[in-house]
Amino acid sequence: MIDYGLDLSAVPRDHALPDLVAEGDELDALVSAAPDWSRPTPAAGWTIAHQIAHLAAADANVLTAIRTPGAFDPEPKDADADAAAGAAGPRSALLDRWRTGRAELAAALRDVPLDHAFPWFGSQATAVLMVPLRLMETWAHGQDVFDALGVAHRPTGRLRHVAALGVAGLGLSFYAAQSPMPAEEVRVELTGPGGELWTWGPEAAAQRVRGSALDFCLRVTHRRSRAETGLTAVGGDADKWLDIARVFL
Repeated sequence: MIDYGLDLSAVPRDHALPDLVAEGDELDALVSAAPDWSRPTPAAGWTIAHQIAHLAAADANVLTAIRTPGAFDPEPKDADADAAAGAAGPRSALLDRWRTGRAELAAALRDVPLDHAFPWFGSQATAVLMVPLRLMETWAHGQDVFDALGVAHRPTGRLRHVAALGVAGLGLSFYAAQSPMPAEEVRVELTGPGGELWTWGPEAAAQRVRGSALDFCLRVTHRRSRAETGLTAVGGDADKWLDIARVFL
């Protein structure tokens, strides 16, 4: 099982899954109205079509893992090659494939038992983890598309799922950076889109990260550098974390 060090079951699937669907629908409305899918996005070498092709391929991988786990290939894929292959075909076919895959994946994640583990890259996963993971990736790649089109990406309460994965990714961040794990827990205090406060970690912790939920999500998904956010840190470990923060390898 992938160990993100956080109890993601605190958000029931019947709340998280509609958020995943809504995130995909929002991006769908944006790209459906975009006249040119060949426009470059902030990801080097990736157009809007590459971004949608990548999301479609990732959804298909999850479906395979759930439906036919024996056919799932646990070796990491070449994301650039997969995206290029998907982007090479007709836009209408890619859009249809992405839409169909999103709908089938939502149904599969709704129906699979919560404690049913299925294979994933390097480990295993469950619907409890996969729903926010798919939402995070849809939001992050969607951000690339919003940026490419010069359209403001309005933050919503769905960011809480992304932020929770970001907090859970503290250990992953230090592991990937080959840095020692923090000896103390870190308190994270984020301001949500509606002005609400989202918190994780002990209230009395000396190590702290503060800022907007949007900035934190942009940082952990590597859509913005630390300097481009208003995030602040108290304590050496918290400060280091903001430099190396990530939510995926």
